[in-house]
Amino acid sequence: METAELLKKVRQIEIKTRGLSNNIFAGQYHSAFKGRGMAFSEVREYQFGDDIRDIDWNVTARFNRPYVKVFEEERELTVMLLVDVSGSLEFGTVHQFKKDMVVEIAATLAFSAIQNNDKIGVIFFSDHIEKFIPPKKGRKHILYIIRELLDFHAVSRQTNISNGLEYLTQVMKRRCTAFVLSDFIDRNSFQNALTIANRKHDVIAIQVYDRRVEELPAIGLVKMKDAETGREQWIDTSSAAIRRAHHDWWLKSQALLDEVFSRSNVSSVSVRTDQDYVKALMNLFAKRN
Repeated sequence: METAELLKKVRQIEIKTRGLSNNIFAGQYHSAFKGRGMAFSEVREYQFGDDIRDIDWNVTARFNRPYVKVFEEERELTVMLLVDVSGSLEFGTVHQFKKDMVVEIAATLAFSAIQNNDKIGVIFFSDHIEKFIPPKKGRKHILYIIRELLDFHAVSRQTNISNGLEYLTQVMKRRCTAFVLSDFIDRNSFQNALTIANRKHDVIAIQVYDRRVEELPAIGLVKMKDAETGREQWIDTSSAAIRRAHHDWWLKSQALLDEVFSRSNVSSVSVRTDQDYVKALMNLFAKRN
């Protein structure tokens, strides 16, 4: 992308997403995520009603009576965006590509973060870690992130969500809030990595998908190409049985994905590229309050 065109797009994204952050998401973001990061403060004797998960077993053994760890809210939060940059995101049949919506959602979350004086960083992943931007504060840092989101070219077109999550747990030593932005089309199982990452951090999954993945149009014989493998095949979309089978596959895939999120105790939301992501994010924030 040419520099002038890139700067123009950065400015357009900034105007739209900063406005959303300022006018819509500020309070919801703050109440949904602020204070989720907890820092260890001290230990004290166990009192009736304390969470047994907070018991410090080493101190308890030393004094022969139960002690619990006391935590206090950290004044600032660290937000990480795990952005899928694999080939399947370069697809869209209505309004925009999945990648375009991911950029807007990521930028909106980034401006919401800095408005609350939080740090924000990015992990770009495909089937490996493409790039890591360490968390920092400030508008200049946000604009750098948006430029990278708009103009990033991945080396690989494959997907491995587990690699992105495992890198998060390795590189982020303190608890953070991590948004995974992806279509979650992954031939590999990532439930274990998601569960482990969510034990250490507060992980939220944002799925972006196109309506044609959900339902095929009846437009006759169509050549389909897998954006990640390059494999091509002809599909007769005029067949009601084929369209029904495709829709059944989608419903089954979504049910399995929802089960993964549920078992990992991860908050999630799905957004279609021809729908309003603002409403979806508002609902996500509301569920967490």
